[in-house]
Amino acid sequence: EVQLVESGGGLVQAGGSLRLSCAASGFSFDAYAIGWFRQAPGKEREGVSCIDTSDGSTAYVDSVKGRFTISSDNAKNTVYLQMNSLKPEDTAVYYCASGFSLCDYVNYWGQGTQVTVSS
Repeated sequence: EVQLVESGGGLVQAGGSLRLSCAASGFSFDAYAIGWFRQAPGKEREGVSCIDTSDGSTAYVDSVKGRFTISSDNAKNTVYLQMNSLKPEDTAVYYCASGFSLCDYVNYWGQGTQVTVSS
């Protein structure tokens, strides 16, 4: 059974940091891209960042470049999203996903973790 389990969400003040983790199981971890998407209330889900776990290539949405860093620990089948200099507009449910082509195509989703940034 494929599982993507997120952790690390929470409440933080603007300017603070959080690190999200996505633990994957049930598939060949290094055969897929793993990424993070987010959905704020009343908005569409958007891609935040993605990493190709086979070669380490990454992608970021413009609004988080320079603030967020995605990384993977292939030995632990885990992908991390380090989020620094958080802003209230980063508030959303963050979802881990697996897929292809740096997350252009998604095949599995996690259950989501809430990130709330207070001003």
